[in-house]
Amino acid sequence: MSTSLDSGPPPQAPVTALRQRLAELRGPSAAPHPLDARALAALAANPGCKRRALLDGAGVDKAALARALGSPAAFGQSQFAFMRGNAFEARVKADGGAELLRLLGIPDPQEARVPDLTAAGPEGRAARTALALREATGAGVWTLLDHPMLALEVAGSPAYLEPDAVVVHPDGRWTVVEIKSFPMVDGSADAAKVGAAARQAAVYVLALERVAALTEGAEVRHSVLLVCPKDFSNLPAASVVDVRKQLAVTRRQLTRLTRVEDIAAALPDGLSFDVETCSAGELAASVEAVPSAYAPECLAACELAFHCRERARTAGAVESLGRAVRGELGGLTEVDEILAAARGEAGDPADPAVGALRRAAALRAEALTTSGAGRGTA
Repeated sequence: MSTSLDSGPPPQAPVTALRQRLAELRGPSAAPHPLDARALAALAANPGCKRRALLDGAGVDKAALARALGSPAAFGQSQFAFMRGNAFEARVKADGGAELLRLLGIPDPQEARVPDLTAAGPEGRAARTALALREATGAGVWTLLDHPMLALEVAGSPAYLEPDAVVVHPDGRWTVVEIKSFPMVDGSADAAKVGAAARQAAVYVLALERVAALTEGAEVRHSVLLVCPKDFSNLPAASVVDVRKQLAVTRRQLTRLTRVEDIAAALPDGLSFDVETCSAGELAASVEAVPSAYAPECLAACELAFHCRERARTAGAVESLGRAVRGELGGLTEVDEILAAARGEAGDPADPAVGALRRAAALRAEALTTSGAGRGTA
């Protein structure tokens, strides 16, 4: 893959041996599942999970894998919400994006350019997008890129991302536009949903920065334009969201990810995640061969979360209680070990975590005793 300016800054193509290895893991007849910005944001939030890094890097369909393991994912966007989101985006972008350009404060939306980004395959679309960005920056005119394709290297594996839109300002600034179907009531939206949108947009900003680094006069704005329905209507409203914090976290976490080839090299030969040819037992063994880093937050972000939670509970792993609890317990890694330390049956009394557990156990026993005495005298 070329890395010239015309072809943009797509990631370096993995070596043939790695591509073949990942295809073997995925299954010879399985098409690679695309890695989108939402998945990348979730991956960046849990960079210690080698299991997700490998499965996403290999393009394994984790939803199909979870169903084959008997632990299907219980989250995702409903068909109704999906259709509503598409309808709202179509309204925002109608008439050459006139409504969107109006929200950006463009005096005459008719003067803005909307280049054709059609090309063959994700690599071709990423190259066409990079060329359109360069041309728009050089021309110094308002330009709207509808569903551009951006490329980003993640743990040594290429990912192609498709934001809703990118706007090029006459002064060379680039703004990411996120269009969501959740409402903006009285100028504000649900904080959790806005946060998720900001994390997703930060991935797009990170990918855009790769293109901007090779484009003279370009600057990627760290504030994105969030467009939502106004007060439960179908009329669009916009809000500027600062994603500098999310960008810094995403950049740092993605850098920490173990490279996919390193994870794949440690796996035994013959291991496969092919749901078409492998039994549930074989798939479970393959999944367990890759280390995971389960946390309750995974339930809202990963298709394999229910499978990993069940295994963590079975193993008595303290991670199933959450990252905050895990961080407080230091070297205590199993629930049975923690309970034994609290009862005074194990653990070093000089360990602050052991001391805190024993104090908590004593307070609990005292509270139960007092409660029991109170009931007896009532």
